[in-house]
Amino acid sequence: MAFAKDFLWGGAIAAHQAEGAYREGGKGIATSDVIHGGKGRFEEVQNPQAIRKNIEAPEGYFPEHIAVDFYHRYKDDVALFAEMGFKVFRTSISWARIFPNGDDTQPNEQGLAFYDSLFDELLKHGIQPLITLSHWELPINLTKKYNGWASRDLIPLFERYAKTVFERYKGKVKYWLTFNEINMSLHKPFKGAGVLIDDPAQREALTYRACHNKLVASALAVKACHEILPDAKIGSMVASITVYPYTSHPDDNWKRLEIERESYALTDVQTRGKYPAWLKRQFEKNGIDIGMTADDEKILREHTVDFVSFSYYFSNAVLSGDHASAEPGTSIFGDAVRNPYIKTSEWGWQIDPKGLRIALNFLHDRYQKPLFIVENGLGAKDVVEADGAINDDYRIEYLREHIKAMKAAVEKDGINLMGYTPWGCIDIISAGTGEMSKRYGFIYVDRDDEGKGTLNRSRKKSFFWYKGVIASNGENL
Repeated sequence: MAFAKDFLWGGAIAAHQAEGAYREGGKGIATSDVIHGGKGRFEEVQNPQAIRKNIEAPEGYFPEHIAVDFYHRYKDDVALFAEMGFKVFRTSISWARIFPNGDDTQPNEQGLAFYDSLFDELLKHGIQPLITLSHWELPINLTKKYNGWASRDLIPLFERYAKTVFERYKGKVKYWLTFNEINMSLHKPFKGAGVLIDDPAQREALTYRACHNKLVASALAVKACHEILPDAKIGSMVASITVYPYTSHPDDNWKRLEIERESYALTDVQTRGKYPAWLKRQFEKNGIDIGMTADDEKILREHTVDFVSFSYYFSNAVLSGDHASAEPGTSIFGDAVRNPYIKTSEWGWQIDPKGLRIALNFLHDRYQKPLFIVENGLGAKDVVEADGAINDDYRIEYLREHIKAMKAAVEKDGINLMGYTPWGCIDIISAGTGEMSKRYGFIYVDRDDEGKGTLNRSRKKSFFWYKGVIASNGENL
């Protein structure tokens, strides 16, 4: 059998994409609450003026305000997760539920109590919570007052938030992550770090300063976790995309390396305790001051993560120079071209199970720490048949082939893999587009892109398939 008996099978969501109830229970407004849904979402999150307008005079449809109403329906949803046999469930705590303004002197008891109840419900069903401290959201007050993570003032605020939840849930949560997809802050500074950049010439300096502040805060959270919860494990989380050179030209391979090392530089710091030499040289060359102090260096060096978790959805091919000779592809890390050997999803993502095995080997060789796949899945448009059935065989095929790649990595390559939590195990709001039609779940939620629908839940064909996968510990695919 490839997977250990205690392998953690489950599923994953994020608070802001599922909970809704954006002003209930004392919760403050979060950065995720001021972003519209739809095709303009990508441009909006890069436009400081648009975000400020949404903060001061919100108009239109903000999908995260209701999301899929997990806040009120979590007991029924957890029962469905238990029916599938989940061993673990990944979600996040909304910082704005615990400290509504981010810099409050006292936590919000109603917010703390909500997560108490959620974790109790999970544990009642034998499901371990895997909790992300910050998943692409922070109290909007921290953007308005400090420009988000561009300010060091957020470091002690985050440390206080982390210590508060560690103390509160120390008998309930054994697995923690600090920041979701920390490398994405370099590409989406408002979503990832709450930073608004008015001057494009300052983008590189501001994003790396914000990331440095997050890295120090992450290390302080690791320190606090180890002190308060000595039996718990706390990890990093990175967006992982396997990158191929489009041709065998050395320039294509150099471009692949440049993208790769930028993608993992922040995780290098979280696991190795120091910045890579190439990045320090880049800071010097470009006159970037990230605000590093001697104390920062010590904190980063002494408080590295216990394991590395990551998302993996697709791979990219890259071509140096003129792109006219290849069809453009979809990427979140910069230029990409279409790989002719790989099929593509409705949203332009290239489906590549072998790329997951490559990613697992790459991360294992790079970090020599246990790995955890905490996001993987296929966003697709599901059709509800006349009898209510949802025959998502395309999702089953995607997950089956990726689990086969996981098995090969564990069985043949000796990879130390802790668990697997496919993304959006219940349909949720897409973080990228704000759509509901881009569905990932085993559980269908009746809600559309305009926010209409009953929010009723129903089991897809993949629900029963994944139940069998878990029951057989990955043998029955």
